[in-house]
Amino acid sequence: MKEWIHLRIRRQDGPETPPYWQTFRLPYAPDQNVVSVLMCLRENPMTTDGRQVEPVAWDHNCMEEVCGSCAMSINGVPRPSCSALIDDLEQPIVLEPLPKFPVVRDLLVDRARMDAGLRRVKAWIEIDGIWDIHEGAPRISPAEWSASYLYSRCMSCGCCMAACPQFGPQSDFIGPAPLAQVRLMNAHPTGRYDKTERLHRIMASGGLSDCGNAQNCVRVCPKEIPLTTAIGELGRQTTLQSLKDLFGQG
Repeated sequence: MKEWIHLRIRRQDGPETPPYWQTFRLPYAPDQNVVSVLMCLRENPMTTDGRQVEPVAWDHNCMEEVCGSCAMSINGVPRPSCSALIDDLEQPIVLEPLPKFPVVRDLLVDRARMDAGLRRVKAWIEIDGIWDIHEGAPRISPAEWSASYLYSRCMSCGCCMAACPQFGPQSDFIGPAPLAQVRLMNAHPTGRYDKTERLHRIMASGGLSDCGNAQNCVRVCPKEIPLTTAIGELGRQTTLQSLKDLFGQG
């Protein structure tokens, strides 16, 4: 039976300071996840060599794999820490901030770039004034409802972005999460009013063509969203849009 939980945590005091490592040991208890262990560590943040240190900073909210805020790298894999069970992890458990995003402090990162990508692709549906254009509420077929539900589960955790080799500080690529939201919004009867604008935005630099088809995104997505399917469908939509633009029908 396990007696201890061993943690190796990459720490960083601020955005401009160098990272460093610290190790911790906590009493084992069954049915714990990484977040609950970090909460226990916060009560008495003492390293394995007996030094009292500052509590580890990280982000969390819902504790139910809904908000996505607790995502971090756990044993080298980006994933939400609330659903990472200690009993399923190899020790020592290595915790690092989510790759590709600027570190604020310790395991806390700044996801502003993901928000900027969602704004760029207009990942929302305009409501004001739309209902004057047609009669009644929009109807969605059962097949499209089922497909759209998969994409609507995205919680903007950033795991797909962290795993994508094309996304990073040296690249303009907006990443798989914003692209999947284009697929979702363009399929909605009301969202289609802005379909052409969204397609033009992802046809620009840093958009769809920057995807290298590594498929890491779909492997790490905690919600099993078919990201590569969305990217493939958007490829067909942008090709058709290019032809419409060429012949003046866009």
